[in-house]
Amino acid sequence: MTARAAIAMGCSAGGLAALQRVLPALDRRLAVPVVVCAHTGSADVSLLVELLGRVSALPVVEAAEREPADPGVVHVAPSGYHLLVEPNAHFSLNVDARVTYARPSIDVLFETAAGAWKDGLVAVLMTGANSDGAQGLRAVRQAGGYALVQDPASAESDVMPRAGLDIAGADACLPLDQIAARLNQLCLP
Repeated sequence: MTARAAIAMGCSAGGLAALQRVLPALDRRLAVPVVVCAHTGSADVSLLVELLGRVSALPVVEAAEREPADPGVVHVAPSGYHLLVEPNAHFSLNVDARVTYARPSIDVLFETAAGAWKDGLVAVLMTGANSDGAQGLRAVRQAGGYALVQDPASAESDVMPRAGLDIAGADACLPLDQIAARLNQLCLP
């Protein structure tokens, strides 16, 4: 089995509730970075970081320019910026055009994370009301990474996971309550 180097997660409509169920169930011994891109509209991501930090098994921080993707930490994409993972596993931010009406874009995160971590990446696409993340999920699979999609039947909004399945397929399609257990299984040493 491939050694897993990182987890990238994307969500939109219904994402806060989904993340509040997945992050507390991650094992505290998880020694890979977790990078989250959630569509927050114009809201400041610091509130999302605070809310997730209250329930997460791992520390939650806002991802910052030129900072490394630290193992055992949940890094959340800042509002209004695309979050990219550089080949050295450090973050960069940009204000390029919106992708699928979103900035930060899940596609941008997944595509750059796939370039950095290749077959060591586990990408998770969850609830959302648009197709952002589907093209990125395809890039993850093409790089040899593992694609996990929330079962659309368990999603508050099923558009995003359905688009991911239609465009990229998945290595696993699981109900929300089974996602953390699979991540722990894949990423614990």
